[in-house]
Amino acid sequence: MKKEKETEIRAEVENLRSLDKDDLRARWCKTFGKEPPLALTKDLLGRMIAWRIQEKFYGGHDKATIKLLDGLVRGEAEKLEAGPRLKPGTVLMREHRGVRHTVTVVLNGFVWQGQTFPSLTTVARAITGTSWNGPRFFGLRIKRDADQVEAGQ
Repeated sequence: MKKEKETEIRAEVENLRSLDKDDLRARWCKTFGKEPPLALTKDLLGRMIAWRIQEKFYGGHDKATIKLLDGLVRGEAEKLEAGPRLKPGTVLMREHRGVRHTVTVVLNGFVWQGQTFPSLTTVARAITGTSWNGPRFFGLRIKRDADQVEAGQ
């Protein structure tokens, strides 16, 4: 029964592609119970209706995601971390003062010289003895000033 309903949902979403903008606006009214914003393009109308159809069948965002999105809208949530995500098993190398340092990413942190550290910043501090931004120290982030100079800003 669920498989049949899922097939029906997929067909309903696929059918949205064949509708023109006026038909999508009418479908919006049926789906959301109000007129759509005038500025929405045909593509956005279709995508948002498709989301709602699938949301009703599969469920929406989990509570943590809703809380994050609400916080971002209000400007209260911290920005999402920009930059690369490091998967366990990734090996980072950096030469500092003539010594090559190798760090391995593990599930609960970073391993350097057999010791696990909670962040790259703590590894960089252990290596240099000074305060460093860990991702920058390992070449994962470029200094903003250098970026702006290269961009001619």
